[in-house]
Amino acid sequence: MQLTAGLIASSVLTGHAPRLLAKSRVEQALDEKSFHASRRFLKTSFGRIAYVERGSGEAALFLHGFPLNSFQWRGALDRLSPYRRCIAADFLGLGYTEVAEGQSVTPDAQVAMLITLLDSLGIASVDLVGSDSGGAVAQLFVTRHPERVRSLLLTNCDTEHESPPAAMLPVIALSHEGKFVDQWLAPWLADKQLARSPQGIGGMCFANPADPTDEAIDCYFKPLVSSPRRKALVHAYAMALEHNPLQDIGPALRRCKVPTRIVWGVDDTIFSLAGAEYLDKTLGNSLGVRKVANAKLFYPEERPDVIAEEAKKLWAVV
Repeated sequence: MQLTAGLIASSVLTGHAPRLLAKSRVEQALDEKSFHASRRFLKTSFGRIAYVERGSGEAALFLHGFPLNSFQWRGALDRLSPYRRCIAADFLGLGYTEVAEGQSVTPDAQVAMLITLLDSLGIASVDLVGSDSGGAVAQLFVTRHPERVRSLLLTNCDTEHESPPAAMLPVIALSHEGKFVDQWLAPWLADKQLARSPQGIGGMCFANPADPTDEAIDCYFKPLVSSPRRKALVHAYAMALEHNPLQDIGPALRRCKVPTRIVWGVDDTIFSLAGAEYLDKTLGNSLGVRKVANAKLFYPEERPDVIAEEAKKLWAVV
């Protein structure tokens, strides 16, 4: 024990403590059970916002995709919590957030909710990470509240000219009919092999045919099928994306001076690579695009090392 304490003390003096902490933190990876156990709730006018927090110091905020929740970021949180106070919240209408009666779940409402969350937690600014529709919310957030964002990391997501993407149109149509959850999510939850098939979320959004895992499917879809109200909120979330929430955002993106890195899975069939190129040439302080081979829409769940590597470069940490 004395030797261990001496090594840790020495590492602090030489600036290597984060590496030791990073190693130990990865070995204690978040699984479904520990993720549920670590979930917190913040009571707001929007409802009780579910979020998971790991680490300390300057904050990083992770925005998940549809129809997922903050569990998407478990691997990234494991790897990045030695360097940041990592916070992953569940959007209004998704995950375990309990939405107030009559509360909107539009992208605009998501931005307002996140500002309230940060204010309540005493957080002035964040490193922002967004995926899928969470990337759309991230673009709205950074253009409306640039003073609250130190850096922006975007993975495959909506862009001004691809919001919503064509693949989302059947989901929106079924949501208008009140059928999406029962026709897509409920069967995937009941038959996890179907969920991982080419016709399921696995084949559509994951590169590894073993993904998503059984625990991920349970974590994502159980709350969404749990009641008629929860189903209606999922449908409302999807329908809110129908009329492009990023329409005419281009000039604001050009004015944005927040350092931004774009990390794009090139095998995505939902969002085209043209979206990454658009963001790179439009954002006022783009640091370029990294193209990730053998990666689809939800690669951040499968490849958290890529997210951690790019985030640490963007955050200028060792």
